[in-house]
Amino acid sequence: MKFYDCQTAPSPRRVRMFIAEKALEIPTVQVDLRNGEQLTDDFRKINPRCTVPVLELEDGTCLNDTLAICHYLECRFPVPNLMGTDGLEQALVLNWHEQILTEGFIAGAEALRNFSRGFQGRALTGPTDFRQIPELAERGRARLEVFMHVLDQRLAGSSCVALERFTFADIAAFVCVEFASWVKLPVLDQWPNIRRWQDDCSARPSASV
Repeated sequence: MKFYDCQTAPSPRRVRMFIAEKALEIPTVQVDLRNGEQLTDDFRKINPRCTVPVLELEDGTCLNDTLAICHYLECRFPVPNLMGTDGLEQALVLNWHEQILTEGFIAGAEALRNFSRGFQGRALTGPTDFRQIPELAERGRARLEVFMHVLDQRLAGSSCVALERFTFADIAAFVCVEFASWVKLPVLDQWPNIRRWQDDCSARPSASV
């Protein structure tokens, strides 16, 4: 297998943490997003969506979605379990992951990519250029703040996000909380339950990858 990564991007970081929790050694290729390597003809042959992460399998199949990659690795390397051991646990992990993605990551990306000068003309990832819409930056930050309140309430009564143990949902939420700092949202100062949980997650070896 081969993993296409970008050390500074949040989506491949979720996969890196997942790989680290599984204690897997997968050869990694760094893709230079800052200089547009994902838009080159060579990389488009690997992933026409022009995004990372990508996991290239031994037979040449390329998975280019974070959830799909982690699902594949979970099926192939089931220990330790990170996505639930039965139908209910799996549903809870996926339910939280979807909420983290839509209300957290997408909101944060909306805020960052419609505000930062580095994303002028690149308000959305992918092969097509889109202009920034400043109003979406304001809305995205507001949506992200609402989600952090929801996450803090959840963690007030639970040691982890989806189950009473660390799962893929915690990986997603951990990276999302870090991502919030990119849009100047002081999550750890404002929400104490997230701070306590974040401190616990930070003690795990996977948090340093």
